[in-house]
This record gives sequence, C-alpha cells and structure tokens, in this order.
Amino acid sequence: MKVVILGGDGYLGWPTAMHMAAKGHEVHVVDNYLRRRLAAETRSEALIPTGDLEERADLFHTINGRRIAVHLFDCTDGERLSALIRDLCPDALVHYAEQPSAPFSMRGEAEARLTLENNLRSTFNVAWAVLTHAPDCHIVKLGTMGEYGTPNIDIEEGWITIEHKGRSDRFLYPRAGGSLYHTTKIMDTDLLSFHCRLYGLRVTDLMQGPVYGLSTAEADLHPGLVPNFHYDDIFGTVINRFLVQAVIGMPLTIYGRGGQKRGYINIRDTLRCVELSILNPAAAGELRIFNQFTEIFSIREIAERVQEAGTRLGLDVRVQHIDNPRRELEEHRYVAVHDGLLGLGLDPHRLDADALTAMLEMVACHKDRIDVGRILPRVRWNTPSGTP
Repeated sequence: MKVVILGGDGYLGWPTAMHMAAKGHEVHVVDNYLRRRLAAETRSEALIPTGDLEERADLFHTINGRRIAVHLFDCTDGERLSALIRDLCPDALVHYAEQPSAPFSMRGEAEARLTLENNLRSTFNVAWAVLTHAPDCHIVKLGTMGEYGTPNIDIEEGWITIEHKGRSDRFLYPRAGGSLYHTTKIMDTDLLSFHCRLYGLRVTDLMQGPVYGLSTAEADLHPGLVPNFHYDDIFGTVINRFLVQAVIGMPLTIYGRGGQKRGYINIRDTLRCVELSILNPAAAGELRIFNQFTEIFSIREIAERVQEAGTRLGLDVRVQHIDNPRRELEEHRYVAVHDGLLGLGLDPHRLDADALTAMLEMVACHKDRIDVGRILPRVRWNTPSGTP
C-alpha cells in the first residue's frame, strides 16, 4: 500500500513510518519540525539526540534496505498538502500532524492560538485534500482518550445510543477536554464526522491513551533510530518523568492525590493498532472510532510500579505529592470500552516490571543529559498566562 504519514518526525510518526516501511509498504512522511522548534523554545528537548528526518531515513535505508520518502513542509499549507495527495493518491493517510502537548496549549494566549490554528487547519486540509484528490483514501487520525474527560458513566467506543422520551438515536459520545489541546482534538473529531456524513470520507479515529516505551522492532536496529523521549513537564509523559526521576534519585512527583486514572499503551501496540486500522479500513462515509489503550492505571499505581522496577536495579525510589498544576478530578470513575482493536487482532504488551526496568536502563545510559530544571511543573491551568 501507499501510505502518507503526517507528523513523521514525532514520537509516534517516525516509528510508524519505519514499521510500515519494514512491512513492505511505500511510505511518505511529512513534517515541518514544529515539535522540535517548540521543544527548543521551551527548554524541553528530548533526552536522547535524534537526527533529522532525512538523516534517519538514510540510516534506516542503509540498515533495512527500505526507503522512506521525506517531504518537508507545513500541513497548514493547504496547497502543498493538496498537491502531495494529488501526486501520490495514497491508499491510507495517518494524521499525526498536530501540536501534541496539553501543557503547551495552556501556557498562554500565543500558545493556545498556535495550537488551535495548527491543529484545526491541518485536519481541515487533510479532509479536503483527500476529498478532492483521493476520495477512496482511508484517513487514520490520532485522537486521544482525553477527549472524553472523566465522566461518571462508562466511556463507550466513540459512539453512544441515547434513549429520550421513548425514542433512541446514536450520537458521538459526549466530550469534555481538560485542556485546549484536548479541545482541538474534539473539534477534529467533529470536523471529520461532518465530512464523513456529507461527503463519504472513510476515517478511523484512534482515541489513544498516553504511550510509553522506546523499543520497537525497527528502533532496536540502531541507536540512531530511537523514538523521541521527552521527560519534561510540557512535552513529556508521567511515565517518562517518573523514569528520569528514579534514575537521578529525585522523588517521583505525583500531582495532587494521584488518583487520576487513564488508559495507557505500549508504543509497540500503538504501531500494531495503526497497522490493523490501515489493513482493515473504515467503510465509505464511516467515522469509525477505536479506544486505543490496553491498561488503566492511576498515577499512584504507576509510581508504585516504577518504584518496584527501580528496586530491581538498586535505586532508592521515593514518592512526593505536590500541588496539582492542572484543573482535573483527582479521584474519579474511569471505565472505558476498548474492544475494537482487540477484535482486529491486537495482542497487548503489559506495563510490568520487565518493561519498566528496560526503560530505566536506557534512561540511565543518558543520565548525564538530564536537566532537573525542566521536570517540575512550569505551566499552571488556573492562571491566565499559564505560568506559575
């Protein structure tokens, strides 16, 4: 198949490109290095240095023999994106091309505006480029479980049937994003739903939980192919932050009481989910939604697991509760359906001591590059500027 991956320089974009190319597909990646630029501007660079897309594509070709075509431009440029889709007429398009950080979107007006304009323009351009030049192309868009918020009812897989006054109908599940970033992802879903209903696009929207891991079949071939690993408070994840804190002897900082629950997924499973979605496309006119996670944990439970793994390596891992910089429920119900991808054949990896130990060992190899100043919260939800 011919596959276009937007946001191909990202934590998920680059591994997805390698994974699909290794499977024999013709892969084209698009990026403008926005995430790298924003990370540099906020002192949030990745822990492990990585080459640019052209350097990594050349390295992958040398090792694997497969080529990944690189296209460097901004997906908010509708003419450039439309021209690429016209020239390639891909079978599938994977849409990662968005500002991916909730904290960044809450730093202030400029960051909020950038997030809104970048994410919605990119998604709008994707819909119209495909509609105009490749209407049979299957769009696979990365959503987020954060779109749902933390409702007091079960989270269904994208859609919910409502009974009201003796009648029933099927609707998109109610959304309640906890940041402007999550709100733009909700708007993405609405935009794509509109284009499916009116124009017959075929879309799979993957509501993904936080991803962890550095090891994939392709990344393990060479250190230069490793995914981006952000541990800071803006572009990092809680698991990455805890791993780095454990390695340097800094207490694991739990925001508030630590009862916040989310669905998590190993990066290997993310790649498999995207592949399964591509190989089993949505029907014309269908917005198909999968909840893409494998296990649910509270922040306290993740801290306990990192402590256990750290003990294996002789680390003294402590825990510290700090004021929560975010506006969120710290104790809540979180029950979510996630049957769709399992039904297509996903065989999940687990966040166990072995997986965490392997990540701790890799982080320890780069211990000297850890900057303690970028770990604690630098953005707060309850101030207009976002900064403390």
